[in-house]
Amino acid sequence: MNRFRISNWELGVGAPLKPYRHSFNSQFAIPNRILIFLVVWVIGLWGIAGLWGCSRAERSAQATDAAQAAPVVVAPVESKTVAVEYPAVGTVEAYATVVVRSMVAGEIKEIHFREGDYVRRGDLLFTIDPEPYRTALAQAEAKLNQDRVLAQNAEREAARYADLFRQGIVTQEQYDRIRSNAEALRAAVQADEAAVAQARLQLEYCFIRSPITGRAGALLVHAGNLIKANDRDLVVIHQVEPIYVTFTVPQQYLPDIQAQGARNPVPVVVTLPEHPEKRFEGRLAFIDNAVDPATGTIRLKARLENSTRALWPGQLVNVSLTLKVLRDAVVVPAQAVQAGQVGTYVYVVRPDQTAELRPIVVAHRLEREVVVARGLQPGEQVVVDGQVRLTDGAKVQVQSQGSRGGAQTSPSGAQTSPSVGP
Repeated sequence: MNRFRISNWELGVGAPLKPYRHSFNSQFAIPNRILIFLVVWVIGLWGIAGLWGCSRAERSAQATDAAQAAPVVVAPVESKTVAVEYPAVGTVEAYATVVVRSMVAGEIKEIHFREGDYVRRGDLLFTIDPEPYRTALAQAEAKLNQDRVLAQNAEREAARYADLFRQGIVTQEQYDRIRSNAEALRAAVQADEAAVAQARLQLEYCFIRSPITGRAGALLVHAGNLIKANDRDLVVIHQVEPIYVTFTVPQQYLPDIQAQGARNPVPVVVTLPEHPEKRFEGRLAFIDNAVDPATGTIRLKARLENSTRALWPGQLVNVSLTLKVLRDAVVVPAQAVQAGQVGTYVYVVRPDQTAELRPIVVAHRLEREVVVARGLQPGEQVVVDGQVRLTDGAKVQVQSQGSRGGAQTSPSGAQTSPSVGP
């Protein structure tokens, strides 16, 4: 009979089903310690899975909190000495300007400089044909010598007539006539001396010299031209060492300027728009005597040495006028100050990493910083980047400015920024 073995049952064709006994328990029995190990292993896997799920939930919650916190960059509120400056646009003016003209008529024989040369006082610029004036001087000197001889003879004759008059030989009329002639010739000599001096001066005017030290402009008349006395300009000379810078300020700053000038000279810094790194320092030299009623401004002048001759008359420059110096001023970066419906405000980061909208009163605005009169204390942290996502009481996440703008943060999270002012 064919038999089949299925599990622990024995089947036969045409035979009833009956159990098939085998030695499973004896051959495949599992030891107790292995069974305990398997149970512990399953429980351990279940515990690890639970812990992993809790950790994942915690990380998810932390990520949600971090996503809700607004990333910001902060900077400390500082107390320091700053100079309050007023920026303006000024115009460079020559310290002195001279228009050179001829004092005598004649032909321009020679020009002794080139256009644009730096000339010094007393340098020879032009030569007018001197020969006619030398001739006039010789004639005047000859006339002077002639009249001197006549005057000397008249003096001697008057002395003789004085003796004859005392002796009664000549009359009073004759003596008066001789004495008057001598006095007239004496006066003629004085006139001749003046004529000689005038002729000599005219000859000297033929050699035109620079009256100041400065930069010569373009030639307006060339050699060979005939000119009249004081008829036309020959050249214009600008004195550029030192030099002036003229600018205007609103009239409300006048009391501060006057108060500062009463103690010390008011410092002025001039920079070129195309080269802002070049700074020229000077002092306020002139305050106009009236405010322009049309603009409400007053005109000022600063005096600069200009030893490098980098500033030229007519040039537009940037001017920074120091109005006052503030000691222990509360200062924040300019980008921290915002304007809104509540007025001017900043966001202050509290120790619990939340933002506080703090209204402030601005005293002065500097180039990169703002002087706060009321509302902040030194040492507090204000937001300088990221305000657009903030509201009062919002959670913040302080970041280094390098990740958002370029500067670094201090170990405490405060932004380090260069100071402005002395």
